[in-house]
Amino acid sequence: MKHAYLLLSAWCIIALCSCSSANDSETSGGWKKYEGNPVLGGDFGTIFDVSVLKTEGGVFQMFCSWRPQKSIALSESSDGLKWSSPVICLQNYDSTGWEDNVNRPVIIRKDGLYHMWYTGQADIDGTGHSWIGYATSDNGREWKRMSRKPVLSAEAEWEKVAVMCPHVIWDESDKIYKMWYSGGEQYEPDAIGYATSPDGMNWTKYEGNPVFSSDNRNKWEQHKVTACQVIKRKDDYLMLYIGFMNIDYAQIGMARSKDGISGWERYSRNPIIKPGKGWDSSAVYKPFAVQDNDRWLLYYNGRKNNVEQIGVAIRESNDPGF
Repeated sequence: MKHAYLLLSAWCIIALCSCSSANDSETSGGWKKYEGNPVLGGDFGTIFDVSVLKTEGGVFQMFCSWRPQKSIALSESSDGLKWSSPVICLQNYDSTGWEDNVNRPVIIRKDGLYHMWYTGQADIDGTGHSWIGYATSDNGREWKRMSRKPVLSAEAEWEKVAVMCPHVIWDESDKIYKMWYSGGEQYEPDAIGYATSPDGMNWTKYEGNPVFSSDNRNKWEQHKVTACQVIKRKDDYLMLYIGFMNIDYAQIGMARSKDGISGWERYSRNPIIKPGKGWDSSAVYKPFAVQDNDRWLLYYNGRKNNVEQIGVAIRESNDPGF
């Protein structure tokens, strides 16, 4: 009986270690995938590439790309985990010639207004192209386009046919908007550029673009780096980004820079979010992290074959770990 008990105990320890190792193998840096993932998708079709705000009243607002509707939608949550059904807030607008599909937004609040920069996509002579547009809103539900023309277009050689996936902050100390955007191929862009604007409409691209490119010494991101979020902190800028091992296999990493432009240092334990064994088994994309009291919530796209949904990873700390 004693031997049987010892064997059972040993088996339990091995099983627990195996389970822990499997879970740990999908994340690093203290991040853990939420057991209730995915948090948005399913019957709504492909929903991806989110931007999340937490209002002063404690309500989470998630703006996402709703692919079947070719539009940007809004969902809300009281806890950041259970989300309402998406409602279209910015419809595609094909009469402009560059917004047959709208997606990949970023939203900030400034001076009592919501400000959105988003990706518009259309085909020209059978080739896909992407541009960046700008809209504002009083309530986050009804939006006014600030221009019928894009505020950012692919012009530099490295940008090829597409600029997309804008991430914008208002830098109060510099009194300027700062944008990090992806440029290159239409299917998946190649690298990350930087631009600034005094008003959100007129942008000046950094002469040294791209400011963040793939590092072929790191196999997990050897192909492309794209679709970043940048958070300004007291002493530096933190970037969360997608790294592509190849065109189909993507993971999520972190880097930091003193000025948000140069000298990017990669996190030593990258990638921090990896594909799992279920709904996100093919690839993980497009991170967006928000602080929720003493924890961080990192939203991301997970793909299984051709189905893409939204999940979240949680870090039980008041800092993101880098």
